[in-house]
Amino acid sequence: MSTTPRPLLLPRLWRWLLPGALGLAVLLNLAYPTYRHYDFSYSPDTRSYLRLAAGRFDSVSVTRRYRLLVPLAAGALARPLAMLGSLPAQPGAPAGEGARRLAFYLINCALLAAAAAAWYRAARLSGAGAGLAAVAMLAALSSRWAGYAAGLPLTDSLYWLVLALAYYAGRRGPGAGWAVAVALLLGPLAKESFVFVLPWLAWYGRPALPWRGQALALAGGLGALLLAHRWVDEAAGALPTAAVGNALAHFDNIRYSLGKLATAKGLAEAASSFGLLWGPVLAALAWPGGRRALAPVLRAAEGWWLLIVFVHMLLSADLGRMGYLAAPVVAGALALALGWLRRGPAAAGSASFER
Repeated sequence: MSTTPRPLLLPRLWRWLLPGALGLAVLLNLAYPTYRHYDFSYSPDTRSYLRLAAGRFDSVSVTRRYRLLVPLAAGALARPLAMLGSLPAQPGAPAGEGARRLAFYLINCALLAAAAAAWYRAARLSGAGAGLAAVAMLAALSSRWAGYAAGLPLTDSLYWLVLALAYYAGRRGPGAGWAVAVALLLGPLAKESFVFVLPWLAWYGRPALPWRGQALALAGGLGALLLAHRWVDEAAGALPTAAVGNALAHFDNIRYSLGKLATAKGLAEAASSFGLLWGPVLAALAWPGGRRALAPVLRAAEGWWLLIVFVHMLLSADLGRMGYLAAPVVAGALALALGWLRRGPAAAGSASFER
């Protein structure tokens, strides 16, 4: 009797496609009101990225003008969308801009859904069951920052995907070299502060992709960044040194951010990244059994990751939005905490690890 070899690729893809599709379905609904009704006069960031999508580099802040991947993709997608005729454009949108806003909405939802799939996979690798990992993933997507980033012409979604892949690779180890390579290729163009993630990835990403492979991927990412800088500087008539000065200027935000964190309002803003979702995690941490259940996400890797997130928060001064970079860790911790709470505080708990 002849047997057909079982395809290995499809089951592996399904582990990503199913949570990704679930996340995309939720995000398209969650972010739609923001996409339709947001007042763009309150956000210079969105206006800058819309100009980049239109191929205009003039009057775009040096902080944002090199984050090209999402705006260029939105500009390319906007062309066929504009040919469809009537679009669900926002009230008061300038002529010709509706298609670009819609393109950003679709691309950002897709990118953030892919990031959420990586959170789910990392939570499963931490020992969480499929159901609770999915619940934790969707809970993390319920953050107001997810709806904000998915519904508006912004580029945060790509950076969140890059970091989600980096954390997944650190959790997965062998077999996740592709995730390290993608993170290193896209990270430098996604956000300048990716430089703070490099030491973490170099150490905890080694089992997935050794240093030689990481160096090659990073060289590709840095090469693309240098080409982008040269192209944008020539198009905008800007001095190359302006980007360096702008990056160093962000260190001036540290004192301001620390001052904010010393106030109740600042602490509330920082906690707003995940709101009441911190509750189950804090409840588990308060019990010895809960801490044992959370042990898979209480490693040194997670501690260094949260420190990197804190550095982002200090440099940005946007405490809540940057705090959302902790989503890969928080989703895994939430899934494990919910599993422990479901078993009851008296249960010692055990984790079954999936590879």
